[in-house]
Amino acid sequence: MTREEKLTVIEDLTAQLADSGVIYLADISGLDAQTTSNLRRACFKANIKLAVVKNTLLAKAMEASDKDFGELPSTLKGNTSLMLSETGNAPAKLIKDFRKKSEKPLLKGAFIEEAIFVGDDQLETLVAIKSKEEVIGDIIGLLQSPAKNVISGLKSGGGKLAGILKTLSEKES
Repeated sequence: MTREEKLTVIEDLTAQLADSGVIYLADISGLDAQTTSNLRRACFKANIKLAVVKNTLLAKAMEASDKDFGELPSTLKGNTSLMLSETGNAPAKLIKDFRKKSEKPLLKGAFIEEAIFVGDDQLETLVAIKSKEEVIGDIIGLLQSPAKNVISGLKSGGGKLAGILKTLSEKES
């Protein structure tokens, strides 16, 4: 690989890192061709971009990036694959699911909206992270709950103020 080609790869990686708020580093070495193909297919279905990268080039792209990757560059040893996603827990869920049939991929680390996770022992923590959509759904559910109480109070109280107040006070207890 020529110097110009390396610079192009570093620029491309830097742009990908800048555009993504969810970055996972994984080790997929040792997977046979069929298993690797299955992993790539699973990543495609989950809208996760998977790319095998050279550690030195990724380290330079991390340095050139505006983001603070903390300890992540120290994980760039051995084989490294880059997983980029729009959903914080999607790669973690995919890795966990995939490891039901295989020992790999191993999680090296992750960068999720400026939070840094290092090591395979962080996988369960990353699986538990809620996506923006899940958090919004939880908030909407919490906001709807009081409205549902008022509506049910109106229906069961027969439309009279005393009945409504009685029904709502019983729901509080």
